[in-house]
Parts: sequence; C-alpha cells; structure tokens
Amino acid sequence: PVITPAPCIMIATYDKDRVPDVMMAAWGGQCDYNKITFELSSHKTTDNLRLNRAFTVSFASRDNVAQSDYFGIVSGNKVPDKVARAGFTATPSPNVNAPIIDQYPLTLECKVVELIDNEDGGARVVGEVVNMSADESILNADGKVDLAKLQPIIYDSSTNAYRVVGDSVGQAWQSGKVFDKP
Repeated sequence: PVITPAPCIMIATYDKDRVPDVMMAAWGGQCDYNKITFELSSHKTTDNLRLNRAFTVSFASRDNVAQSDYFGIVSGNKVPDKVARAGFTATPSPNVNAPIIDQYPLTLECKVVELIDNEDGGARVVGEVVNMSADESILNADGKVDLAKLQPIIYDSSTNAYRVVGDSVGQAWQSGKVFDKP
C-alpha cells in the first residue's frame, strides 16, 4: 500500500564507544504534541536505542539527499565511520545522550519513553522531544521553521523515489471554513 507522506527521518545515536551512527527511516511520524514514533527492524540504531534510551531526529532535505540515502543503505555495523565518510560531523547533544549531526539544519533531541521489541529484533519506539534546534537559515520572520526553506524530502514507496515537500495549498483549520456558512 502507498501511505504518504513518509518523512525521511534521520535517527542519530551513539554506540557503546560513543561513535555516532545515523540511519534513515521512513516509518515514523508525530504521535502527540511533543512525541514522535517510528518502527525499526534490527539495526545498530536499534541496539543503540536500547543502550542509551536517547536519540536525535533530523530531516533529510534536497540539499543532503545523497548523504541521507547513504545513511540508509550502509550499516553502521559494517561501516562504523559512515558519518565521516559522508563528510558529516557530529556534536554531542547537551540534552540527551545522542549526537547532533551538524549538517542537518533541524534537529529534535529525544529521550526514549517507550520501546517495544518486535519479533525480528527490531522495535517500535516512542520518543519525547526535549529540545529542538533549528538553523536560522530555515526560519521565517516569526522564528518558526519554514518548510519551503528546509525543503524536506519524503519517501515515495510507489516509485522508490525521494520527493521534496511542495507548496502550501491551504491553511489548517481555516480553509474548510468556506463550508461553515449558513
């Protein structure tokens, strides 16, 4: 089935030696005001989540699609320096035991509040966002994240392609009011 949009979220964790690891996942989303959720099969990231109970999430964009795709196709178990190989760097989060990938302009720092193991060694994870950092280059005049500036990508499962989030076509909780007239 095609469920869209599937955001390309970049999950960053530390391993037992504090080596940063990043993987792309498309099976995630927001599940409460300050909570996100995703489902992973067995990965180095899954092991790291169990170990540290913390992660950061950034968003792949038009500007970093090649590096982000690389993080999704190469295992940190086989290529432990994949962050450096992609030309990226990491800084320790001041709020959780996880790395912030410096080249992503939007990062959510999260602590694991629920981790449910599944039968294949993976897990369903719910994280509480404890901090958000955004580069000024992606903010609007009001200081809010501007998706037109960020240009996040989504995964198109029907064609195995990445697509950039497009134009605004309406205003939430406003556009439908045209039908609320007597």
